[in-house]
Amino acid sequence: MSCIIIDDEPLALELLEDFISKIEFLDLVASCSNGFEATNILRNNKVDLIFTDIEMPNFSGIDIIKSLDYNPHFIFTTAYSHYAVEGFNLNAIDYLVKPIPFHRFLKSATRAQSIIDNEKQEPTVLKIEKQPTEQDFIFVKSEYENLKVNINDIKYIEGLKDYIKIYTNKDKPILTLNSLKNFEEKLSHNFIRVHKSYIVSLNHIHSVQRNRIIIDEKWIPIGVSYKTEFLKRIDF
Repeated sequence: MSCIIIDDEPLALELLEDFISKIEFLDLVASCSNGFEATNILRNNKVDLIFTDIEMPNFSGIDIIKSLDYNPHFIFTTAYSHYAVEGFNLNAIDYLVKPIPFHRFLKSATRAQSIIDNEKQEPTVLKIEKQPTEQDFIFVKSEYENLKVNINDIKYIEGLKDYIKIYTNKDKPILTLNSLKNFEEKLSHNFIRVHKSYIVSLNHIHSVQRNRIIIDEKWIPIGVSYKTEFLKRIDF
């Protein structure tokens, strides 16, 4: 993990250099004694982590962080605790108050490594589940067999008390023990209930005449309670 030290005190620089040399995952790029030197280096080298003092002549550590055109990770190393709030408001990883013991420095550096390593990992690929498409067929139990019926072949369904009759492109309708309400739930949005006894396929309507629908030569009544919704669907 590449890093840089910025501090105007020679002894502080020497101490931090020694600390960094003892931590295998830290790679020191440069030690800078002032902000101007540091910003020149940082503009050409986007290091992983910055260790910086705050109070320095002309150019403070806070000024350095604010001057960069990217958001670096940084740890403040300072003799003054009263900058802590401002430091954390800038999203500092840590705020180390001098004199800094090695164990405290190591803890801070380890925390920085964890944060930076997590960011460097490849983003998790979201697994987007394929949405199920509308089923284009249904199975209908008729007499002693289950018949496969293509949805697009259904023209209309007629309710007959405990039975329904399904009219398709084939000559003979299919009679099955069921209710219109239950069957309606299995159908796609291309179907609509138009009467207490009828569901029709919008795709197979030939024409609409006043209160009736014509499919082939069949006249299907439009119930009063269903008329408004039906007319909305066909933009009548």
